[in-house]
Amino acid sequence: MSSAETIPAARTVASTQSEMTEIILPNDTNTLGNLLGGRLMHFIDLTGAMAAYRHARTYIVTAAMDHIDFIQPVRLGDLLTLKSSVNRAFNTSMEVGVKVWAENTQTGIQRHVASAYLVFVAIDKEGRRQKVPQLLPETPDEFRRHADALLRREHREAESTRRKQEKLAHAALEGTSR
Repeated sequence: MSSAETIPAARTVASTQSEMTEIILPNDTNTLGNLLGGRLMHFIDLTGAMAAYRHARTYIVTAAMDHIDFIQPVRLGDLLTLKSSVNRAFNTSMEVGVKVWAENTQTGIQRHVASAYLVFVAIDKEGRRQKVPQLLPETPDEFRRHADALLRREHREAESTRRKQEKLAHAALEGTSR
């Protein structure tokens, strides 16, 4: 980030909210007539990216799909509605939460079918990280999600450190066995 650039103004959670609706067609399903998990993950990534773009107002890339719960199957012909918002903004990254509902087109009954947390990183055209605006939670639910996002980040960092240490230990062990 050059000295001429400044940190963008803070934004509210509401300003990041995004929604997408899809109809589940045969090419989206498996042999049981249920939505393919990978296809659902694709929809989640797209909807999450919309919230991240709205917050960062620059290029973003998906850094992690931290957690996903497949709660119920989504059936052929269902309307799939995905809603996302930024839970917390850090320095150059953001955690986005996505909730997914399936609606039976005949009955109108809606079911919560999936939830996920993703991490996006703001970058410029050359792929350099960019600072993101602060996030201003306003409601009790937004404050809870904001706090929970920090706990998930701490867990991700601890897990990353553990994996690096394990990899170094494995490399050292392989070096002594030669």
